[in-house]
Amino acid sequence: MQRFIAIRVLQSLLAILVISVIVFGLARLSGDPLDTMLPIEAGPEDYERLEKYWGLDKPLPTQYVIFITKALQGDFGESLKYQGKSAMGLVAERLPATLELAGAALLVSALLALPIGVLAAVSKDSGWDAAAKVIALLGQSLPAFWLGIVLMWIFAVRLDWLPASGRGGIQHMILPAITLGWFQVAAIMRLVRSSMLEVLDSEFVKLARVKGIPEWKVIWKHCLRNAGIAPLTFFAIIAGSLLTGSVVTETVFTWPGVGLMVVDAVRSRDFQVVQAVVIVFAGIFILCNLLVDILYAYLDPRIRVQ
Repeated sequence: MQRFIAIRVLQSLLAILVISVIVFGLARLSGDPLDTMLPIEAGPEDYERLEKYWGLDKPLPTQYVIFITKALQGDFGESLKYQGKSAMGLVAERLPATLELAGAALLVSALLALPIGVLAAVSKDSGWDAAAKVIALLGQSLPAFWLGIVLMWIFAVRLDWLPASGRGGIQHMILPAITLGWFQVAAIMRLVRSSMLEVLDSEFVKLARVKGIPEWKVIWKHCLRNAGIAPLTFFAIIAGSLLTGSVVTETVFTWPGVGLMVVDAVRSRDFQVVQAVVIVFAGIFILCNLLVDILYAYLDPRIRVQ
């Protein structure tokens, strides 16, 4: 077991290292950040002075070594756009808003997907099952930005029931949470349905029915409890996906989280913030996957010997 965990940890660290190289290179393909920092009338000496100050005059391999060395100490540098503020400090300021939205989206996904998946399995090949398959198809195919705009147009513009953007109370959270969580509704629902179908055909369910236990108790207490193992472990992966997938939703609804900040950072060529956000998101996603791997190893001993 210790060997299995050690291998997974090493793989996770290697993935973080590779991601740091990729984001370091891609961030610099957007152009020279000095073009956005200096006025049009700035001369060559101004460029040279700022290049030296930010360390942009050094070769890229040297810049990467400096970056990764400081990153290992938790220092991702100073923001080029918001001078005087550290990149990681800006991420820490915006992360609670992103976590709040991701948590709401996860709650929406669970509240919608679990009952739909259970009812689809119980009513296999019925009209309800067909409707659930349509919901799954739409959830997997509708782009998040399109769904967000449509929901905003219907409930904020036409009906004027909910606010169109910004962060505030629960009302501000409803539309972006549905937009962000809708894709996961389809995934969880299909997983719950397949797990429930396996459990419904098991011997202990037949025995429970023979004993005269009410059908609702057989389904919602005995079957769902045993069928919930696979969806439960999948929730950790979903949590990471919701965080990393919040960029589009936050941009559509002007939600002041990390996703919206990284879009602004890309536009202003703020290398330091882009690198900090991507590595933090990647670390969260990889950590979630690592925890799922370890949980699976405890639940299924066959995985440990792989």
